[in-house]
Amino acid sequence: MADPVKQFQIEPIVPLDLGIIDLSFTNSSMAMAVAVGLSAALFYAGTRRLSLVPGRMQSLAEMMYEFVANMIRDNVGNEGMRYFPFILTLFLFVFFGNMLGMVPGNFTYTSHIIVTGALALFIFFAVTVIGFMRHGVGYLRMFFPHGAPIATAPILIPIEIISYLSRPFSLSVRLFANMTVGHIMLKVLAGFVVSLGLLGGIVPLAAVVGITVLEFFIAALQAYVFVILTCIYLNDAIHMH
Repeated sequence: MADPVKQFQIEPIVPLDLGIIDLSFTNSSMAMAVAVGLSAALFYAGTRRLSLVPGRMQSLAEMMYEFVANMIRDNVGNEGMRYFPFILTLFLFVFFGNMLGMVPGNFTYTSHIIVTGALALFIFFAVTVIGFMRHGVGYLRMFFPHGAPIATAPILIPIEIISYLSRPFSLSVRLFANMTVGHIMLKVLAGFVVSLGLLGGIVPLAAVVGITVLEFFIAALQAYVFVILTCIYLNDAIHMH
């Protein structure tokens, strides 16, 4: 049976070492480049020839645009629209990363904690900076819920601080774990199909088909969850709710 973890191994395509720094162009880099290229191609094709009655590509681009815009308006308000370019880029990067990982032979860069962790840490620091820029030192009030008795401060403040500092961990681990576990399950079940043969492999083959459909849904859902949580954190920084 093939090693189910081997699919996550980063392999250099164009080796490039500068002393102790490895700047090789890898299969992970390739997958990211393809995701960026698909995102750019989608909106280029959708906006190249705008018409009152949109075609398929224009409809798809507008639907993606409105989906993210409505997500921001519903969770952050109109003030959050100034961050729309970043939120849209984040959604497309995670969405295409998840979906490309479902293509056999392709690399799932969102299954690496270094990628999801880097995104989560950037979001965490960016949201924190926005919070302090808008509210100054008053941003620290969010660590003590409004209306709570002052006597509860020694308990509530540490809990709120821990909850706040855990945001990048929960944000990154949720995406990384879901994508990793799903791909491992598919690989293991596919190995059973091969090893059990035509008749014995019918049941695991049916399971592979079912889980594959489920994984496509999870891939889209996890991109949505990643971005909706980003919007919630941004709302906290802007409105201190």
